[in-house]
Order: sequence, then structure tokens, then C-alpha cells
Amino acid sequence: MAILAILLFISIFLLILYGYPVAFTLGGISILYAICFLEPGSFIALSPRMMGVVSNYVLMAVPLFIYMGIMLEKSGLAESLLETMAMLFGKVRGGLAISVVIVGALLAASTGIVGATVITMGLISLPTMLKRGYRTELATGTIAASGTLGQIIPPSVVLVLLGSVLNVSVGQLFAAALIPGLLLVLVYIVYIAITAWVRPEYAPSMPKEELEAFWASGATRKVLQAFVLPMLLIVAVLGSIFAGIASPTEAAAVGAMGATLLTISQGKFNLEVLKSVMRETTHLTSMVFVILLGATVFSFVFREMGGDTYLVSLIEEANLSPMAFLALVMIVVFVAGFFIDFIEIIFIIVPVVAPIFVQMDIDLIWIGVLLGLNLQTSFLSPPFGFSLFYLKGVAPPGVTTQHLYRGILPFVIIQLVFLSTVILFPEVVYFLID
Repeated sequence: MAILAILLFISIFLLILYGYPVAFTLGGISILYAICFLEPGSFIALSPRMMGVVSNYVLMAVPLFIYMGIMLEKSGLAESLLETMAMLFGKVRGGLAISVVIVGALLAASTGIVGATVITMGLISLPTMLKRGYRTELATGTIAASGTLGQIIPPSVVLVLLGSVLNVSVGQLFAAALIPGLLLVLVYIVYIAITAWVRPEYAPSMPKEELEAFWASGATRKVLQAFVLPMLLIVAVLGSIFAGIASPTEAAAVGAMGATLLTISQGKFNLEVLKSVMRETTHLTSMVFVILLGATVFSFVFREMGGDTYLVSLIEEANLSPMAFLALVMIVVFVAGFFIDFIEIIFIIVPVVAPIFVQMDIDLIWIGVLLGLNLQTSFLSPPFGFSLFYLKGVAPPGVTTQHLYRGILPFVIIQLVFLSTVILFPEVVYFLID
């Protein structure tokens, strides 16, 4: 039976690689295996499990955070932020790229949706960076990497889903991920600054005349308008969670309402916008929950067949230390990110390895942050990094796929080095929890 459980895992993985829909493959193949190899009485426990997923209070945060992100995209605040930040860092070589990273972090903390962030920044900043003489590889790499910060900087849909699958507090996971996320932003900035210093022609500073015109035309007011509103939203959402005033689900509702009010304040809100946001939110939420239900069926059948027990016994027989097993899981997740989406990785691989981490007495909050950082890398890794697809879709004609691949490579290396650092120095994760 345990061998059948492993065959179930392999067949689902291969079918997804072949192109079958994730949700129906997960649930459908699992049900077929269950009908063929499990006792009919086993199915009695499946319905309560599925209802438990659907009625999970924590998962109500998913549609609310998705709504918040899409609504903020419509508000036009991202454009205002990018323009203002570019002028603030205009005197510095590489200042425009640094401003893209900072805006990416701010959008991550207020939207958490990678696709929306990459597309928005690609449309606004990529033509400007190329016009200012930035090297194409540096410009595309910076935008793609900054756009994925929404994977690790709270509030993140990825962290909500990881918290649900790992069965840990989403609020604690948010607190644990914040410092690593901000440190990663700092590492990006340092890399850009060093690149601009070593190769000045890669990242020139802004023209003096433009900067003087900006400061002469009410710069202080523009800076306040660009920063105050998004910062208020970030403080309202994350501050209420960290202060213990609201649960992540309640804070997500505050964020959804705040995003709507911000869009109204920018004069961009109307019935058409509301319909569009609700349609996209429903589409994305339905996709996540159908996959989640399929993953619940897979997890149930896999465990009923004794797959988790078999894997634990294999690890014990192999005499793998906890760190060796962790390294193995990180490599598997990283390689899987080349081929499948982060949602599939969360719902296929994580439920299989989570019981083994529990058995080895490894803290699942720390594991959640490490997986979040690793899954962020999956958005950047060629050949199927979704961030690269989003950016290529809005890039000017002269920007090729080769530019994107070459540009993202240094950032993937940075991510891997940073992930290794967080593994070696886990206290970074517990700074806000302790």
C-alpha cells in the first residue's frame, strides 16, 4: 500500500507536468486510487475533511487579500509611487532601479499579488529605465525580482496557504517572514548599488534638469501623497495583526475596505472597476479553493495508504539528519519550481513532508518562512518562471527572452544565498515572535 501511495504521488506529478488541470488531477487520480485500493469505509472520513477546509476561518483571508491587491492595482497608486521614488533617488547611480525595489516592497506589503505587481511595474518603469540608458538585463531582472517580493513580505496569500497546510498560526508566520523579507529587499538594493558603482554605464543617474523641475514643483506634497496612503494601509493591516488587535482574516477585511477607500480617494472607483475587481477575485479564489479541495483528497488518500509513515521510515533507515532532510526538501522544491506553480508545490509537496518535519521536531514556522523564500525563487527560475512570463508580456519589442533570463540569474543566486543564510541563522525568523 505504501508503494502505491508513492506511485500516486509520482503519477499526479507527471500528469501535471504533462499539462492536465491541477485541481482535477489531484482530486480525480486520488479518488481513482482510493476506489481501487482502499476499503469503502475509508471514504466516511473524507467528507468532514473537505467541509473543514471550506469552513476554515483562516482561509477566508485569501479572497480578501486577493480583492485588496487587485483593487489597489486599479487605484493608480503604484504609478505615483514609482514616479516619486525615481525622483527621490534620482541623484544616485542606479537610483531608478533602487526605487523599483522599494516600490516593489511597498506594493508587496499592500497587495501581495505577484502578477499585478510585475505587470504594473513593467508597464510603468521598464520603458523609463531603458530610455534612461539602463542595461536591459539589469532593468528586467530588477523588475521581475522586485515583483516577487509579495511572496514573502506579509500580507501574502502564499503565507496564508502555507500556514493552513502546515497547521501553524498565520499571524506568527507573517511576523516571522517580515524581517527576512525586508533584509532581502536590502540585499537587492546593495547588489544594484554595487553594480552601478562597478559598471556606471549599466545604471546612470537621472538628468539634473528633471530633478530640479521635480523639486521646484511641490515635491514635498507629491512625496506625502505617494507615501502616506499606502503606508496607512500597510500599518492598518500588519499593525493590527502584530499588535494582536485583529486576526489575519479580520485584518484582510480591513485591507479590502482600505483598498476600496484608497481607490475612491484617487478618483478611480466606479461600477465598472468594482465589477472587474470582483470578477478577478472570484476567478482567483475559485481556482485556489478547487485546488485546495483536490489537495485535501490527495493528502487523505496518501495518508490512508500509509505514504507518510513509509516516507518517515525511509528517512530513518537512510539515517538522514534533520538538516540533511531539510536540504533535500529545499532542493526538491527549488527544482519543482522550474516546472510547476507555487500553489501546486504547496498542496502536493508540503503536506507530504510536513509530518516528517514534525517527527524530526523541526519548528514549522521556520519551515514556512524557508518555503516562502524558496517558492519566491520558483517565480524567477527559468524556463517557466511566472514573473518572467508576466514581464515579457508587457515588455517593449526590443526586450527578448534571453535578456530576461540573463537579467534574472544574479537575483536567483542572491535568493539562494539568502535562503542558505536564513537556514544557517534561524534567529532572524524569530526576531518579532520572541
